[in-house]
Amino acid sequence: MAKKGFPKSKKFRFPAVVLEPVKTFLQEELEKLKKRREQIKKDDPFSNLDRDRDNAADIDADEQFGHARSEAVNKQISRRIVQIKKALARVKIGRYGICEKCGHFIDTKRLMIYPETTLCVDCMRKQSKKN
Repeated sequence: MAKKGFPKSKKFRFPAVVLEPVKTFLQEELEKLKKRREQIKKDDPFSNLDRDRDNAADIDADEQFGHARSEAVNKQISRRIVQIKKALARVKIGRYGICEKCGHFIDTKRLMIYPETTLCVDCMRKQSKKN
């Protein structure tokens, strides 16, 4: 059963010429994120400690907060990198813009806002409810 306006498209592939700008954009985003992740690692207060790490008393609250923040941002960036790599793989095989769960087209507005998405809104909602 197809969603209204979004036909199921197991065999449809977008032409490479259509996906080339998307591929370029995603590759540029990937490089930016990798650079940002490296900068976050450098800015992590724990990576810059010159003192003995076994002495917890020497680590102040600001350093702990800075480290926790760096770790959280690093995890978020790493997840996004995985998502972009997954989207690039879908571009390569011609399945970009098609939901990996149900096979329906992903709304172009969603792709414009979140170009690395691999799920349509309905499948994303279902996945969010499970988690």
